Amino acid sequence: MSIKTKLAALALATLAIAGSIATTTSQAEAKPLGWGWGVGAGIATAAIVGTAIAASNEPYYYGYHRCGWVAQYNAFGQYVGRVRTCY
Repeated sequence: MSIKTKLAALALATLAIAGSIATTTSQAEAKPLGWGWGVGAGIATAAIVGTAIAASNEPYYYGYHRCGWVAQYNAFGQYVGRVRTCY
């Protein structure tokens, strides 16, 4: 999972937790808790985070495609760095 995907998942999880706390603590009246909105927000956040994780560019194994780091050299045979290749 890339760092951008991890940060996006963390930000969405933090937003969901903050939203659920805000919705449950904002009621000061003596009536039942509004769990419907909190549960709905949690399910929506889980769907968004799950989609972000599934859309990440992680390698597939067992016959799909494999990615790895390969050394890269210039025209003179000097080591330049590494490149990610998928085959």
